[in-house]
Amino acid sequence: MAVLSKGTLFDPELVSDLVNKVQGKSSLAILSKQVPVSFNGSKEFTFTLDQDVDVVAENGKKTEGGVTVEPVIINPIKIEYGARISDEFLYAADEEKINILKAFNEGFAKKVARGLDLMAMHGINPRTKQASTVIGTNHFDKVVTQTVQMTEDPEATIESAVGVVQGSNGVVTGMAMSPTVSSSLAKLKVNGVRQYPELAWGANPGSINGLAVDINATVSEDLSKSDRAIVGDFANMFKWGYAKEVPLQVIEYGDPDNSGKDLKGYNQVYLRAEAYIGWAILDAKSFARIMVTIA
Repeated sequence: MAVLSKGTLFDPELVSDLVNKVQGKSSLAILSKQVPVSFNGSKEFTFTLDQDVDVVAENGKKTEGGVTVEPVIINPIKIEYGARISDEFLYAADEEKINILKAFNEGFAKKVARGLDLMAMHGINPRTKQASTVIGTNHFDKVVTQTVQMTEDPEATIESAVGVVQGSNGVVTGMAMSPTVSSSLAKLKVNGVRQYPELAWGANPGSINGLAVDINATVSEDLSKSDRAIVGDFANMFKWGYAKEVPLQVIEYGDPDNSGKDLKGYNQVYLRAEAYIGWAILDAKSFARIMVTIA
């Protein structure tokens, strides 16, 4: 069966299913645009007209408005996940192998989705939770310097963050918030009436007051645990993408995960999948982070 050979690729249907699941579980993927990314990187441009339009009288003089064009490179980063399973996988019927691969693909999709948020929001290696030199400064915690302090009034805090973005001539198309903020809004009452009943019992409604919203614990899972929400122009000023080829290996020999246990010695095989994901924050001033002070 072709999918079992080393260095082969996920079936296109599995890749499509993988990406769909990532889009449904990553806050950044939900709120922003996906763009194709090549293995060598892709270039995105921010195109800004510097001034307003000019009124010109008949036979009047025209002046230059000016334009600013800035390129942003989206470089894909390789991520991988591997797991040991019984070598009975090698001898199972084709249908059973496909079921196992589908289950592995579903689990891998969840890890990729979570990984995208942790990498692009906080610049950390999802497995070690440490700052990644590969990611460098290409993440919200480093690039987005507009911040608002979380207060006891979550509604007012969010309004302040929106005001910061709008004050920088940006627009707000979405918000990624932690469960802490969601819970605070869900408890908010005026004269005993809940102001956000759609958030009760941990619900994730997809929008609040007409604004696209996603609730995810990845928002607050940075090195200092200080982030609580990110608001801004996700629709236009953050882009992400993946390289369509997703390598899959079925490794039968050795100790590929450096666990000290030989695969043959334990009657196991090792499934390893890789993905190439890139992202770019096109305009840092189009975002604001809501934070708390960590003692």
